[in-house]
Amino acid sequence: MARLTNAIVVFFERWMPDSFVVAIVLSVLTFALAVTTAGATPGDTIAAWGDGFWDLLTFTSQVMLTLLLGHALAYTPSMQRTLKRIAATVRSPQGAYLTVAFISSGTSLFSWALGLVAGAVMARTVGAVARDRSIPVHYPLLVACAYSGIVIWHQGLSASIGLAIATPGHFLEDSIGIIPVSQTLFTSWNAVTALVILLTLPFVMARLRPADTACRPLPEFASAETDDASANTDADQKGTPAVRLENSRSLNLLFVALGLAFLFIEFIARGKGLNLNLLNFIFLVVGIALTRSPMHYLRLIVTAAKVVGPFLLQYPFYAGIAGMMADTGLARMVVDLFVQISTAQTLPITTFFSGAILNLFIPSGGGQWAVQGPIAMQAAIELGADVPLTAMAVAFGDQWTNLIQPLIAIPVLAIAGLHVRDIMGYCAVALLYTGPIFIISILLRI
Repeated sequence: MARLTNAIVVFFERWMPDSFVVAIVLSVLTFALAVTTAGATPGDTIAAWGDGFWDLLTFTSQVMLTLLLGHALAYTPSMQRTLKRIAATVRSPQGAYLTVAFISSGTSLFSWALGLVAGAVMARTVGAVARDRSIPVHYPLLVACAYSGIVIWHQGLSASIGLAIATPGHFLEDSIGIIPVSQTLFTSWNAVTALVILLTLPFVMARLRPADTACRPLPEFASAETDDASANTDADQKGTPAVRLENSRSLNLLFVALGLAFLFIEFIARGKGLNLNLLNFIFLVVGIALTRSPMHYLRLIVTAAKVVGPFLLQYPFYAGIAGMMADTGLARMVVDLFVQISTAQTLPITTFFSGAILNLFIPSGGGQWAVQGPIAMQAAIELGADVPLTAMAVAFGDQWTNLIQPLIAIPVLAIAGLHVRDIMGYCAVALLYTGPIFIISILLRI
């Protein structure tokens, strides 16, 4: 295990470029494949790329806010005290890795964005405790533990595919109808699969730790918190009405009261379920509730903006890639290649692998489902395969290769202060471990 891990880590440290460079390389590769394999003309391919570049702006904005508000929430004083109390229980390297990995995996089942933010902030907090106590913890591996929890997000409450096909009016309703979550997310099969990974992957990650002498501790970071809510206020303005209003706790409480009333209406009176917009609103309300003033919260948001910048830049590149793959027929070729060798029994497995490949080019659960979903569902109907299982196979493939998709790792890396090459080797080992679990799970379900 040590030799294999070291070989993989060295490979990625040497060959893995920055995630922005990966986005550009994948764009060029997709263009080349569309022209040479799918038979599209260069002009049509470029047009598809440009047309798709801004197709996911609404979703991009939602994701940006999730990361922004989640980061700010994690750095409120109350949350920081909670995280530090948890981190204070760490007494050994293994305890450090297990703590971060369990928190990352557990929170990912509630929300993939919360899992990313909570795991990354926990990694920094535990890393600081380990450094202060001279516990030999390898910080890159600790951050890889924080990212590894994303591998089960599609089996939890924010699963875009499972929730989409359970929503009346979804774009495939005419062909597959409404598939309730009782047949996908809330099956014992799905729960057991997620639980197996949740309970075993942290121990696998902990086993990857290098020798104590090779450990890289947490670097020094500037604190995201200020010592005083009005620290940036000029001394001669502290008594002015404007400054008192900016630093008023009462304004926070008034907003929180309005926010809680709206959430009551949405969840109770209207009976709506959790979605990305409501999750963001909850993050906003709780974050403001846990800060001292509007300006205090604003400074946390300004700090969090550094985290979302790289993601904001790169997401349109992947939207452009999705546009090329969809409009030139390249995505259909990939899926059809697996469908053609499938039977009713093997379609979920081949769908899992095609989903894993497409996710590297379209790292968005909803975006990938829009491209792959119609093809996979039509194949399931024609072959007589299990439709809910085939849909979950797409989700499994999507979440599996997230482990080596650098775009999804950007928030974790930005919070942790590391480069993607620092953690990707360990994430690749997690990929090798979880893949057989997903395959066996699908086979047993068949």
